Amino acid sequence: MALRLAADFDLRKDVLPGLRAAAGARGGGAGILENNYESLRVLNVERNGNIIYTYKDDKGNVFFGLFDCHTRQNEHLYTFEKDLQVVSCSVNRERTLLAASLVQSTKEGRRNELQPGSKCLTLLVEIHPVNNVKVLKAVDSYIWVQFLHPHVESNPLPENHLLLISEEKYIEQFHIQVIQEDGNGVVIKNSGHLPRERVAEDFVWAQWDMSEQRLYYVELKKSRSILKCIQFYADENFNLMFEAPLDIALSDSGFNLVNFGCTDLQDQEKLSEHPTLCVFTNHTGSLCVCYSPKLDSWEQITYSVFYFHKGHSKTFTAALGSADSRVTKGITFLNLDYFVAVYLPGHFFHLLNIQHPDLVCHSLFLTGNNEVVDMLPHGPLQSLSGSLVLDWCSGRLYRADLNRSYLLEFLWDAWLDWEKMAVLHCVLSCRQDTRFLETKIIQWISENISACHSFDLIQEFIIASSYWSIYPETGNMDKLLPYSSVLTWNTVHSFKGYWEKLHSNLEYVKYSEPHSHYSNSVVRREWHSLISEEKTGKRRSMAYVRNILDNAIKVISKLEARRLEPRLTPLFQEEDNHQRLLVGLMVSELKDHLLRHLRGIEKKRIEQMVLDYISKQLDLICQILEASWRRHNLHPWIFHFNRRASAAEFAVFHIMTRILEATHSLFLPLPPGFHTLHTVLGVRCLPLHNLLHYIDNGVLLLTETAVTRLMKDLDNTEKSEKLKFSIIVRLPPLIGQKICRLWDHPMSSNIISRNHVKRLLQDYKKQPRSSVIDKSSYSVEFLPLNYFTGILTDIESSSQALNAFEGHDNVDAKFVEEAALKHTMVLLGL
Repeated sequence: MALRLAADFDLRKDVLPGLRAAAGARGGGAGILENNYESLRVLNVERNGNIIYTYKDDKGNVFFGLFDCHTRQNEHLYTFEKDLQVVSCSVNRERTLLAASLVQSTKEGRRNELQPGSKCLTLLVEIHPVNNVKVLKAVDSYIWVQFLHPHVESNPLPENHLLLISEEKYIEQFHIQVIQEDGNGVVIKNSGHLPRERVAEDFVWAQWDMSEQRLYYVELKKSRSILKCIQFYADENFNLMFEAPLDIALSDSGFNLVNFGCTDLQDQEKLSEHPTLCVFTNHTGSLCVCYSPKLDSWEQITYSVFYFHKGHSKTFTAALGSADSRVTKGITFLNLDYFVAVYLPGHFFHLLNIQHPDLVCHSLFLTGNNEVVDMLPHGPLQSLSGSLVLDWCSGRLYRADLNRSYLLEFLWDAWLDWEKMAVLHCVLSCRQDTRFLETKIIQWISENISACHSFDLIQEFIIASSYWSIYPETGNMDKLLPYSSVLTWNTVHSFKGYWEKLHSNLEYVKYSEPHSHYSNSVVRREWHSLISEEKTGKRRSMAYVRNILDNAIKVISKLEARRLEPRLTPLFQEEDNHQRLLVGLMVSELKDHLLRHLRGIEKKRIEQMVLDYISKQLDLICQILEASWRRHNLHPWIFHFNRRASAAEFAVFHIMTRILEATHSLFLPLPPGFHTLHTVLGVRCLPLHNLLHYIDNGVLLLTETAVTRLMKDLDNTEKSEKLKFSIIVRLPPLIGQKICRLWDHPMSSNIISRNHVKRLLQDYKKQPRSSVIDKSSYSVEFLPLNYFTGILTDIESSSQALNAFEGHDNVDAKFVEEAALKHTMVLLGL
């Protein structure tokens, strides 16, 4: 199952045994509930997680109880010794006041227990201790009640605030002052006159957010649906935060409440005949409105998600199959933090990525004859904050999260690219035990390296995993860092907390550049500039370069700190200044990028985030290599050239080539030593013509360490000489000069001589010379060579030349003469 439901509360297990035990202790046996079990039901879930429930005894008396989610204990709150039906109930934070609305029991022959002329009675009861009962409303319309639970330190609160929601489409707030009497007893002050005010009216739909203490409701103005939001605070103040039009059709004659407790007044079997609407938010500042109109066809269903934090919406239509597959249950929307789930029992399960709704390929749609479409209870479900799901019918409260085991299994079985992409991001968003998840994904990548055609698996994994590793640090990361390698696929007040984040999201949508995510384009230009300066012998100030290399040292130190066991791959065994420059430049540029956009976050924390992010990318590459190394049982002696490659080494070379392709287009750094190891494997795995093709096209990078090892390991057979020469002529001049001196061979002597002559003659100005040549000073009577050697000797004898070319391993005119003669003899076959 794609979702995993863990029961936080079960009415049968957490409440029923205690009630039976209490009944037995009173001598009433278990009969108090055996004949009235159906009366035991959940009424409400308060902000602190406490659950209010009700039941009746065999006399019809109504009991109210509370289950404390922290102590896992039950508490009896109050008993009405009348046979009434409970509409709604709520308890204040201190558990000193209880508000309840009740209607006449539906049993035949039961006389009217309410006040004459009234259908619904709303009461306010002092329950600590049980004392006065105050009638708040006695009307013919149904009333729902909800205490506000502000998050404040003071305890107890001197004033409580109670919302009354009327079926006549208005909401009132009562302000209830309390005082302590007789020690800990609490009574209502001035109970004869409780101040109240109208909060909203003329609405057709309302939803309560118990976690954030917000009220959402919809008004109809000129047939347009207007969504409004009110935020309640610890004092009696509340603010209208926004109002926005919704492109949905709601009836003026309708009336629907969400998250105001459960009532038996609605026929749950007919939910599919009514529109479904709910609002979801999370800590990152997202605001989604989910809507499904009344089902008017048995062949398809339509639903929409309005991503307010992104400034757009999407509408989906799902086929329901044949006309025989009649829909008897309503569609369910679930808030799963970074995702919204859309579920229709027996038909489909749609997991929508609300952080990146612009990429449909990041969302997962499951349908067909599969257990995933029957994973949840078929009864009406209420989605609460914190990924809580309440099943009213069974009285169970679940904590829902993505099932990592199922998703990993689905990843192996998925055929379509968009399914693989969606599941990959779903798995990486599960931040528990990330090392285990990454290991499983790397194993999958290693065995399916060429399975995707629409995107690069390694590239997507590195980008997505790095993003999710740092995302919890701040909700703005999805606007500042890339979250996918795939860029395309064929009115608020300035308040703190959530509203500040939502405002930031909206401002980003409104004003930001389309490509404001961080990219390595600046790093690419600067790195190429530094490498070019190095080749020409020029270099920036040492302080600048030292600062960049210091950044790299910090990243590599953090990377090494992540390592839990000895490294199998022979990486980090050389300086590899080019990769260290790239790592250091990326630290510098990314830090500047985040400092420009993350105002209010201290510099030290941002620097730590940058080091974490870049070291994470390097660590993922190392993990892929380590997994491949372990899978093929390779050992560090792979660093030698004097052995033929095995099939396992071919496989590792292929993985390394794919890693290089993935990082090259994104210009991501590689662990120091990667190019050396890749080149060693390339020399052993590829025929010479393929090897040179890889080198000439930049796939294999000739490092000084790799070529030095090659010169020492290989003998001077004809095959080895051809390889060595082909390598040397492709080396940059500075590295080539060093390598030639390691190879005692006429070819290297020839190259050294050519370079020496080139240096001497590049500034040579012809001077008059004697036409008479002293033949005794030359070993061979070959006038052109003798004349040329004389010129070189003259240049070398000048003090200026000696100073300029000092320290070139005693390469002089005599060395050049001997090399030239040997080369000529080789060419002549002598």
